[in-house]
Amino acid sequence: MNILVTGGAGYIGSHVVRELMDTDHDIVTVDNLQKGHEQAVLGGEFYRCDLADREKLEEIFARHEIDSVIHLAADSLVGESMQDPHKYYQNNVSAGLTLLEVMQKEDVNSFVFSSTAAVYGEPQSVPIEENDSGDPTNPYGRSKLFFEEILADYERAYDFNYISLRYFNASGAHPSGEIGEDHDPETHLIPLVLETALGQREKLEIYGTDYDTRDGTCIRDYIHVSDLARAHILAVEYLAENKESAIYNLGSGDGFSVREVIETARRVTGREIPVKPARPRPGDPPVLIASSEKIREELGWQRNFPDLETIIETAWNWHRNNPRGFSSD
Repeated sequence: MNILVTGGAGYIGSHVVRELMDTDHDIVTVDNLQKGHEQAVLGGEFYRCDLADREKLEEIFARHEIDSVIHLAADSLVGESMQDPHKYYQNNVSAGLTLLEVMQKEDVNSFVFSSTAAVYGEPQSVPIEENDSGDPTNPYGRSKLFFEEILADYERAYDFNYISLRYFNASGAHPSGEIGEDHDPETHLIPLVLETALGQREKLEIYGTDYDTRDGTCIRDYIHVSDLARAHILAVEYLAENKESAIYNLGSGDGFSVREVIETARRVTGREIPVKPARPRPGDPPVLIASSEKIREELGWQRNFPDLETIIETAWNWHRNNPRGFSSD
């Protein structure tokens, strides 16, 4: 198939492209490079293009006879979405509608959507299952849940099928060390821990130390980014064969606290990693853990990197060799 990957120069998108390179599919990547890095796109055709540019999108679809879309282009910072919700609805909803419009015009009806655990808000139960109701606590989560509802309406009204993948904490780096996580600003725990290990940060702030958890810090579900990327390929191939829409969680089913992540990173890096307590961030649930039984049973998805230590080892390999991210090259 000819597969279009939007946001393919970003952290998760570049790993999706890298995994697609090991298949027989042809890859076309679209990214406006506001946050992505062209150096991270290791194969296929690349176009610098904003999803709001309908005309250019139509040219790309027609030129490559696209069969399926993996849609990862989005803004994804919770705090920023609270301060600038218009940006999130513009980029995550409006631009997505332009993409869907072009797909309809070009008769492309297979869509894999990068969603998020933020659609659940405060979890009703742990581990979270796909049929738990969504009640997002921020505009980022609401923009993703709203777009999922749009996809469901498209399926009912048109010849259109989709799979929505609700991510938990994507972590690590490609085991080859070719690509890894490079955000500006960085907000994810594991790269922040490793930046502290490298001496790029004086201390790591722990946001909240008196939660009702085993050590007082938040517990999260971490999944290796390459395992996450492979799920997108399974989803594309499943849609091509079965043409049945579905929603799946993508997580490990296990939870690690902030302190446990730091201690594991200390073992992996051999560095001290100084920390200091900080105020909890508004809206941070104490525990977020996913049940991924459904995608294992229906798509046959399995994790190749199931343990936290391996996740951190691959991330450390990337950060140590690329201390300034892709600008280190």
